[in-house]
Amino acid sequence: MALRLAQGDGPTSSRWVGGADRAGFSAKRKKKVAEIYQALNSDPTDVAALRRMAISEGGLLTDEIRRKVWPKLLNVNTSDPPPISGKDLRQISKDYQQVLLDVRRSLRRFPPGMPDEQREGLQEELIDIILLILERNPQLHYYQGYHDIVITFLLVVGERLATSLVEKLSTHHLRDFMDPTMDNTRHILNYLMPIIDQVNPELHDFMQSAEVGTIFALSWLITWFGHVLSDFRHVVRLYDFFLACHPLMPIYFAAVIVLYREQEVLDCDCDMASVHHLLSQIPQDLPYETLISRAGDLFVQFPPSELAREAAAQQQAERTAASTFKDFELASAQQRPDMVLRQRFRGLLRPETRTKDVLTKPRTNRFVKLAVMGLTVALGAAALAVVKSALEWAPKFQLQLFP
Repeated sequence: MALRLAQGDGPTSSRWVGGADRAGFSAKRKKKVAEIYQALNSDPTDVAALRRMAISEGGLLTDEIRRKVWPKLLNVNTSDPPPISGKDLRQISKDYQQVLLDVRRSLRRFPPGMPDEQREGLQEELIDIILLILERNPQLHYYQGYHDIVITFLLVVGERLATSLVEKLSTHHLRDFMDPTMDNTRHILNYLMPIIDQVNPELHDFMQSAEVGTIFALSWLITWFGHVLSDFRHVVRLYDFFLACHPLMPIYFAAVIVLYREQEVLDCDCDMASVHHLLSQIPQDLPYETLISRAGDLFVQFPPSELAREAAAQQQAERTAASTFKDFELASAQQRPDMVLRQRFRGLLRPETRTKDVLTKPRTNRFVKLAVMGLTVALGAAALAVVKSALEWAPKFQLQLFP
């Protein structure tokens, strides 16, 4: 069963927004809920509309809605759960001891105030989910941080559905992290600096001079930020966004966090220890909706195919989950999530500006760069309010990671 708390609808049931404009936002929320259920009840299900709802302001709003929409975004049949293994997986799994250690260290990932008995029961379910998925998919290799992702699904949708969703996620979006080596994970991390360089060359050059690398973002990437964010509402909001988008979207979101903290970084001593310490301590009060919108805009402006030459280990292309995402989409018979972002972004631009680069790569003074980033923020804010009701296929758009 999915986790149920005494008040509201699970661990993310707090108010969407509050304050003087609560009545207006309440009307906005009701309208969005109605649109989500309209998409769910259409025949066939309007998955493209659900993607737009997951990306737009507030995401999917409640755990009750997530239990209905997340399976649609991953094309999981909720009436066909994975069979229960007849084996004693705790006795035969080579990963059991490591999984057990990680799960025991996961106390802070559960809602504050949860009774010990309930939490311990969920931890047992967490172990069972992980071991079953690994047993059913021997090509997958457990990594530390995987349990952080599984916890999120367990708390939102319950053990049975979490097993199905995480199994699909593990064989697609997360597959690169579950290789025998970290080669593909390092390859994905190598997209971080080219994205930053496209928007803010000064920040990029400073970080390069400090030789900080990208290891500070490793836990962000492999846990979808579940390990580093203390507020569960922010975690599931990001999961709404990532599930509706391309597998590389988490690295774009990592980039916008660094870009958002530009001044803090530039005020650091230009050495690896100082910059790494700053960036590894992620703020908990980030403007998530603005950053989500900005990450979507950056993905449209600088798609992975344009950054591939600057990323390392291109020879791994045919083995990355991002490079096979088109196959996943076609198999799912769903419209491309990238097109939701692309159509949203284009809808914001006046015709005379559509042929120009909105996000440029200026090598001028910082005032120009800040003006460019200001434009990005403005576009992002508008994007949150404008979600188009229909999508068009773009034949020229290539979904594969590499050309």
